[in-house]
Amino acid sequence: MSKIRVKLVRSRIQADKRQAAVLDGLNLKKLNAESELEDTPAVRGMVAKVQHLVKVL
Repeated sequence: MSKIRVKLVRSRIQADKRQAAVLDGLNLKKLNAESELEDTPAVRGMVAKVQHLVKVL
C-alpha cells in the first residue's frame, strides 16, 4: 500500500481539542514534525480535518 508524508507546519496552539486529537492520531506532536502513514481513506479524512495546520509531502 502507498504511503503519504504529513508535516505539521502551523502551531497546534490555535487548534481546538478535536483537532489536537487528530494531530495526536497522525503522530504530529511538535512544529515541523513529519510522519509517514498508510494512504487510507481514514488517514485522508484526518488530514482533511486539519488541512490548515499540515502539509502533505
